[in-house]
Amino acid sequence: MEQMLALEMIRVTEAAAIESARFMGRGQKDAADTAATEAMRRTMDEIDFAGRIVIGEGERDEAPMLYIGEKVGRTGAGRDDVPRVDIAVDPLEGTNLVAHGQAGAITVLAASEAGGLTNAPDTYLEKLCVGPIAAGSVDIRESPTENLGRIAEALKRRVTDITVVILERERHDDLIAEVREAGARIKLIGDGDLSAAIACAVSGTGIHAVMGLGGAPEGVITAAALRCLGGEIQARFRYRSDEERERGAKMGHGDESKVYRTEDLAPGENLVFAATGVTAGDLLHGVTFFGGGARTHSLVMAYQAKQVRFVDTVHMFDRDSPPRVRL
Repeated sequence: MEQMLALEMIRVTEAAAIESARFMGRGQKDAADTAATEAMRRTMDEIDFAGRIVIGEGERDEAPMLYIGEKVGRTGAGRDDVPRVDIAVDPLEGTNLVAHGQAGAITVLAASEAGGLTNAPDTYLEKLCVGPIAAGSVDIRESPTENLGRIAEALKRRVTDITVVILERERHDDLIAEVREAGARIKLIGDGDLSAAIACAVSGTGIHAVMGLGGAPEGVITAAALRCLGGEIQARFRYRSDEERERGAKMGHGDESKVYRTEDLAPGENLVFAATGVTAGDLLHGVTFFGGGARTHSLVMAYQAKQVRFVDTVHMFDRDSPPRVRL
C-alpha cells in the first residue's frame, strides 16, 4: 500500500504545482490556490483507491472541494479490494509567495491508512520542530532559551551557530526577542513554516529548528514529513476563540496543556509524504515551463520503506512536439 501511495501521490502534487505555477507573480493568490486545489482533486479521482480528506480546505460549507470528510479516488467506497486512505492536503502552501513571485511555495500532502493522521481543527499550534540529531533532546514546555541550548548541545555547536525559522508575525515579537537575546540566528519568513520544518530535518539546508505559532492542519502534515525523516515536532493547541476551543474539544483536543508529539499527530504505519516545488526554494526547485511541457522537482517519502526520493520530472503536454530536455 505504501509504495502505491508514494508513486501515486507525487502525481497529485505535481499536477497542483504546474497549475498554480502559471499564476506566479500575477498577484492572484486566490486564483493560484483554486488552480492547485482543482488539479489535486482531479488527479486524485484518477487513482484507484478509496480516499478520505481528513485535513483539507475547510468544512464542506466553506470549500467546494477537498473539504474535510470528502471522499476522493476513482473507486470511492464501493469496493473492498482497494485501500482505504486518509489524506491531509495543503494544495498550495505559500499563496502569497506565488502571487508575488517569491521563493518557497510548494504543493503538499500526506497520506496513510485510515486513522493514520490526526483530524486537527483549523486553529493554531504552538510548534517546536527539530531534525533527527536533536530529536528527543527538546521540550516545548521549556523556554526557547533552554531549548536552543539543548539543540546546540545535540548538534555539538554553539547557540550562536544555530539558525531558527520563525514566521514574521506580531504574535512572535516576544519569541523573536528571546531568541535574539539567547544569541541564535533567525530566519524570518512571511509564509511557509511547513517547508521550513522539512528543511530543518534535511542536512545541508542550514536550518536547525522552527519555533512559533502556525496552522494546526499544517502541523499534522509536518508531523508526517518529520516522522519519515526521523525529525521531531512537539506542539500544543492554541485556540483563538471560544468557538475554536469548543470545536477542538469535540474533536478530542480540549486540553491546551497537552503536548502532541510526532507520533500523536501522524501515527500511521503506512505513511507517505509528497511535496512539489512551485517557486524555487531552499529544498525544491520551482516549476519551469518550456515549449511543449514543464519540469517539476518533488520530494516523496515513505515511512516503512525508509526512503526519501527527490523526483525530477519532465511533463510533455504536446507529444507531437516533444520538448527539448536539458539535463
